[in-house]
Amino acid sequence: MLARDESDLKRTPLYALHLARGGKMVPFAGYEMPVQYPAGVLKEHLHTRAAAGLFDVSHMGQLALRPKSGRVSDAALALERLVPQDILGVAPGRQRYAQFTNADGGILDDLMVANFGDHLFLVVNAACKTEDEAHLRRHLSDACDIDSRSGRALIALQGPRAESALAKICADARSMKFMDAGPRRVAEFDCFVSRSGYTGEDGFEISVPAEHAEALVTQLLDNPDVLPIGLGARDSLRLEAGLCLYGHDIDTTTTPVEAALEWSVQKSRRKGGARAGGFPGAENILDQFEHGALRRRVGLKAQGRAPVREGAPLFADSTSTEAIGKVTSGGFGPSLNAPVAMGYLPTPLSGIGTTVFAEVRGQRLPLAVAAAPFVPNTYKR
Repeated sequence: MLARDESDLKRTPLYALHLARGGKMVPFAGYEMPVQYPAGVLKEHLHTRAAAGLFDVSHMGQLALRPKSGRVSDAALALERLVPQDILGVAPGRQRYAQFTNADGGILDDLMVANFGDHLFLVVNAACKTEDEAHLRRHLSDACDIDSRSGRALIALQGPRAESALAKICADARSMKFMDAGPRRVAEFDCFVSRSGYTGEDGFEISVPAEHAEALVTQLLDNPDVLPIGLGARDSLRLEAGLCLYGHDIDTTTTPVEAALEWSVQKSRRKGGARAGGFPGAENILDQFEHGALRRRVGLKAQGRAPVREGAPLFADSTSTEAIGKVTSGGFGPSLNAPVAMGYLPTPLSGIGTTVFAEVRGQRLPLAVAAAPFVPNTYKR
């Protein structure tokens, strides 16, 4: 996901603010993004868990799906051609996690889908947003107008004090529940706000017109409870929360069942459901629901202190020569003061407590299959 040619890097509307706050900029998904600020990754991570962290996620793609019929239900049914989720069942003012799938059931991207009453609002991953928009236009243009909202910034405010910080400038903040989403007035700006995020903490994502992004973020950062947080802590927070990173834990070769995302596929789209199948890869995905998949994404806890990084091969024992899986995300969990990882194992070896071994610098390190999230989430239900 790192950009190969730094001369082609884009900048978010908050680029100048990142530099002014001491952000260390790195290439990520085609953008110059802050990996950390002067406080450092460890303090940024722990501050988000204890108070509130503010993240620039403006590199993400924002899209509106507008039904040509004027009925948002028609946009929902159209989108169901491309995802295995129940989009028709997303009520106005609510949001749902989904995946675009391919003909084999692999994941093209994961995304958030909100019902704004007269249209659907989508947030997709930065590295995939161009392909996602083309995918939507290719398959849904008969039923929907696809509107890129490229003129907007996106920020995430996460942590136990996120609500109190946002409530100072958004009257609706306290009344919102997890996965509520829609237009909201934030300070003097017309925004789109969802009560969601990707840290495992309670929090919000705020889409704001690009020209107002710096003013809005400055108001939030004037609160001593709120610190700017970079990509480094964002990654360790989502890893502790057991959340997938596209291109690492999920990709075109992994199905939602293999990725342990069955919870995201509602009964209406499964066999026997009101609108079963009808999405790319349905035959394979629904067969895995019925008969199981050969492999599964699992949480992994090291028995020592050494972090096990992405790409490390996994073995059934300390001496076997044939790898049975690999680590897809790994690092040190600051909240746990211990290393954590995720990876794929054969389903018979995916049970909680099973011991496997990772090869790190020529040594076999024992790992125990563990339940994720590693840190309990604090979403406001």
